[in-house]
This record gives sequence, C-alpha cells and structure tokens, in this order.
Amino acid sequence: MNFVTVRDLRTTPRQVWDKLDTEREVVITNNGKPFALMIPIDESNFDDVLESVRQACAMRSMTRMHLAAAKTGLDKMNLEEINAEIEIARDSNCD
Repeated sequence: MNFVTVRDLRTTPRQVWDKLDTEREVVITNNGKPFALMIPIDESNFDDVLESVRQACAMRSMTRMHLAAAKTGLDKMNLEEINAEIEIARDSNCD
C-alpha cells in the first residue's frame, strides 16, 4: 500500500494518480496519520463500490459495538432486560 501526504496530493497530483493507477490503493495522510483511502472506480462500478464501502463501515461499527458490549457485560443481557432498556430510552427521548 502506498502512502502520500495531503501536501503531495496538492502539489504533485499527477504522481498520486500514477501511483493509484499502479498500486490500486493510495492512503492519504494528514500530519502523519491516515486520513483517506483512494481507490480507482469508474462509472460501471461506482454504485457497487460505494455500497461495499458503506457495508464495510457498518460492519466495523457493529464490531465496535459488540466489543464494547462484551467489555461492559451488556452482551449477557436477556431479551427482557434489553426491552426494558429500550423503553427507558424511549421515555427519556420524549421529554
């Protein structure tokens, strides 16, 4: 995987596009930290790629929620306890 800075993208965009063409993935960094991922797409695969990225983000969120629940013991709740928590949340949002 190839890393380029935001500055490189701004000052030498052609080189970044060339890297994307050969490497197929380019990570853009900002202050030394990953900031964005560039991948090649075209009109024929735009919708599929966008849907795949959104699904991957949703899966990452679900994994983080599962890990947080396991860490706090919330993964041991039964259905009755879950429904009680939902009711509490609904009641507090109506205020």
